[in-house]
Amino acid sequence: MSTSRPLPSISAAEFEKHKSASSCYVTIGSKVFDVTPFLGDHPGGEDLILDYAGKDIAEILVDETSHTHSESAYEILDDYLVGFLEGSRPPSPPGTPAITSSLTGMSSEEELSIPTDISTDYKVHKFLDLNRPLFMQVWNGGFSKEFYLQQVHRPRHYKGGESAPLFGNFLEPLSKTPWYVVPTIWLPCIAYGTYEASKGLPNNWVVAGLFFFGLCLWTLVEYMLHRCLFHIDEKMPDNRVAITMHFLLHGIHHYLPMDKLRLVMPPTLFLALATPFWHLAHTIFAYNWYVGTNVFCGGIFGYVCYDLTHYFLHHRSLPSYYRELKKYHLQHHFADYQKGFGVTSKIWDKVFGTELIYGPSGPVKSE
Repeated sequence: MSTSRPLPSISAAEFEKHKSASSCYVTIGSKVFDVTPFLGDHPGGEDLILDYAGKDIAEILVDETSHTHSESAYEILDDYLVGFLEGSRPPSPPGTPAITSSLTGMSSEEELSIPTDISTDYKVHKFLDLNRPLFMQVWNGGFSKEFYLQQVHRPRHYKGGESAPLFGNFLEPLSKTPWYVVPTIWLPCIAYGTYEASKGLPNNWVVAGLFFFGLCLWTLVEYMLHRCLFHIDEKMPDNRVAITMHFLLHGIHHYLPMDKLRLVMPPTLFLALATPFWHLAHTIFAYNWYVGTNVFCGGIFGYVCYDLTHYFLHHRSLPSYYRELKKYHLQHHFADYQKGFGVTSKIWDKVFGTELIYGPSGPVKSE
């Protein structure tokens, strides 16, 4: 929206009509913004915006406890400017430009939700056209590993539909997974597996202890998968098979981090990754099938918690502890993808020296 055209004055009575998810207005001083189209794209989730529906958001945008928004947030708001409150003069927008990351080309989490100009992006970067199926573009692109990694870690935001096309054929639905599919499919399996395991264990305390042990093991598995498999990056071979596999496994998430249907793991991919861990658990605990199964079920419960946490970090308003995790994880996307591999916890980042450390202007960059 161009702010050079005449904008109407909006009365207090009219403004009061726009305080719901179907029509959500907010203000900064005298400026009135219709942020309804942005609700689903807000990195903090639409609930956080709806908490301020019909209110002035100037203070919350600079609140350090919640999250200090960058200049990009104000640029996004400018697209939704619809008028001015009656009897007021428009103030100058606040905000201080942040330092741009050399790794991702971004300076703040708000930029993750700025729609990509698809035509311009393709002409400038000569990488992927978001209007065409991505899989064959990656496969046939002839990209070097260096160029691919540089581009795939510079996030884009697709606004041409629910998700950018990946396969463009009958495989397309298999690449999209709503978040609720994860608990719906796997929690009953976990419950059944734990029940079966309990039949061969002395008592419920042992069952609970082994389950918790598996849950704790998951935090390490989560870190190692994210760092050593999903971010194999520079260590992967420089050929199109490796590049395409990287893109399908995790690259697409860094390329399109706000895609709601490609945030949690598709059941087919999960089965492929989980099967070796089933065999590993029963190899380590070969002396007792019930112990191996119980520990495995605890680990899978950890995975469910991880996938749901990952989704909510991108798309929901969260309690204070999770707000800090959200800030940490989104820094991994827009500032430094070479650090911050923990999603549900920072503990293994601390142990292995990959923690994102915050400086005065954001995270300290990797050397």
